[in-house]
Amino acid sequence: MSPGDIDFALALGGLVAGLMVGLTGMGGAALVTPMLVLLFGVSPAAAVSSDVVASAVMKPVGAAVHIRNRTVHWGLVSWLSLGSIPGVLIGTLIFANVLASSGADEAIRTWIGVVLIIALCAMLLKTYLTSRSGKLHGDQVLLGTAMPVNIAPTVALGLVVGLIVGMTSVGSGSLMVTVLLLIYPLLRPSVLVGTDLTQAVPMLVVGAIAHAGLGDIDIAVVVSLLIGQLPGVYFGARLSSRYDGRRLRYLLMVVLAATAVKLLGAPSIVAGTIAIVGVFVIGAMMVRERVQSTSSCEPSSSPSPAALTNSGGKK
Repeated sequence: MSPGDIDFALALGGLVAGLMVGLTGMGGAALVTPMLVLLFGVSPAAAVSSDVVASAVMKPVGAAVHIRNRTVHWGLVSWLSLGSIPGVLIGTLIFANVLASSGADEAIRTWIGVVLIIALCAMLLKTYLTSRSGKLHGDQVLLGTAMPVNIAPTVALGLVVGLIVGMTSVGSGSLMVTVLLLIYPLLRPSVLVGTDLTQAVPMLVVGAIAHAGLGDIDIAVVVSLLIGQLPGVYFGARLSSRYDGRRLRYLLMVVLAATAVKLLGAPSIVAGTIAIVGVFVIGAMMVRERVQSTSSCEPSSSPSPAALTNSGGKK
């Protein structure tokens, strides 16, 4: 590989994905893998393997920020890894077997589309759970790194997510965060994101080694992605303690919906309509929130001069 092989447009896409991961703990592979396939013409097989390798390098950067800030639940990381490491190995073996068959690219493309739909549903569920948790547990103290671990569902979650990541590269954030919130509704958001980023590291490192031996890695794609992803995830992780990433998650849902239907064979006009309508709805929501915020900050109407005179004349 030479410096001329670096694609700076792809690096820009990696920057956006890295920021999303650092801020919300989700959306990395869900953005990158479809972007490689639909925008840059990378084969689905090479997109999956290259993204797993790039993520294995990127996630430790974001995890290091949270480790330094002590927002990682090491008990959750350990039990999730117990399931996710064998899971990603099994998923990579399934991926390699399909890769050796005819029609591999179409099959992997379909897998990615289906998993994106699942990730979208998971994000919608997370939005609902977050709102519901605020109403049900509003007066309760959120739990941090000392929270007790429910071992069986945690290991099972790691196994399932590892399997999906090995097959499609998608799910280490979007699926993991949602199910963790379902199992641990009182887990503090910063600890949720920090734990998700950290638990992904051993799984992705093992997955990257497996894909290096069994997959189809494009080194130029990996390097181009990392040029953007590394600074993106670092600054995103640093900002995550001051910004909850809610509007970014809404935008990510729109992108996932549009790319999923495109990967599953829908016409471009359908995917484009979903994207345009979704962005319009999010924009309308942002304007409405801004108007409501401005109205609530306005002072009440000023008293009349007569009222001021009367009040001033009182002893």
